[in-house]
Amino acid sequence: MIRIDIPNEHAANPYGYAAQAHGRQLMASADAFSKAVYQHSILSLREFEGARSRIAQINGCIVCQQFRAARDAPSMFAATGVRPDHLVCDNGPAPDEAFYAAVSQWRISPLFSPRERIAIEFAERFAEEPKMIADDEDFWERAHALFSDTEIVDLAHSVAAWIGLGRVAHVLGFDSVCLPFAEAAQ
Repeated sequence: MIRIDIPNEHAANPYGYAAQAHGRQLMASADAFSKAVYQHSILSLREFEGARSRIAQINGCIVCQQFRAARDAPSMFAATGVRPDHLVCDNGPAPDEAFYAAVSQWRISPLFSPRERIAIEFAERFAEEPKMIADDEDFWERAHALFSDTEIVDLAHSVAAWIGLGRVAHVLGFDSVCLPFAEAAQ
């Protein structure tokens, strides 16, 4: 259920309406932050998608759970008419649907590499127990063994974007009517 008043003529795109009618500067900044994550991340696509998918599950955002970066990220930029020189979907092979189905079982699934497992663990713990992960020396030893500081900063900011913006979409009910990017771009 959408939690703000949306005129009937904008019912199919509540997020777009809100971006034009409410908090325009905030929403434009949120859009820029979201797009920066997809445009500038150096993580492999599978690491990125593992962490992103886990946040989508935790947030409960329907659109985020249906989103696939390899398929949908280019559509995020379609309105500009120009594909950026780089998108995260350029960072290696795309995960298959078995990968996405196993994300919630990241601890026991054989589908994930050690780096993918750390990225998903980081996302989950960042969302659910930020105080505990901040002080977990064992985790940080494992993370630093596999990721550079630059990659950790990239992952942290990506996760922050997904948590915040995915929760906005879910809490305001925008995810109850929005179509996946691939369909919306047609």
